[in-house]
Amino acid sequence: MKKTILTYGTFDLFHIGHLNILRNLKALGDILIVGVSTDEFNLQKGKKTAIPFHERIEIIKSIKYVDIAIPESTWDQKKSDIFEYSVSTFAIGDDWAGKFDHLKEYCQVIYLPRTEGISTTQLKNKLKTSNHPSLIKR
Repeated sequence: MKKTILTYGTFDLFHIGHLNILRNLKALGDILIVGVSTDEFNLQKGKKTAIPFHERIEIIKSIKYVDIAIPESTWDQKKSDIFEYSVSTFAIGDDWAGKFDHLKEYCQVIYLPRTEGISTTQLKNKLKTSNHPSLIKR
């Protein structure tokens, strides 16, 4: 039986940390399903993305480690996605440690370490404070 891994994220300003977690997740099983947070859902979470949803999900779909990319539009869909896709393991970055333990009654839950020294928040802050000519809006 194939082992299906499920994760979610915003994946704004795609960077090496995103690639690392997707690579590491794919290594855990046979099928990797990635839920990409919609713009509307991100607004509910208090986040505003630099890259619109339709572009972020296309980027995720093009990553060789990803088998299926789906929209994430609510917190509650995780449980239904676990059943719909016969998920063996739900995995997400360890910045969410403990937040999804309630899913352990349905599948294995794993929190993976983040890539040190990189995050979307760091990139956004760097862009805000940079004086580099190629990063300044015209």
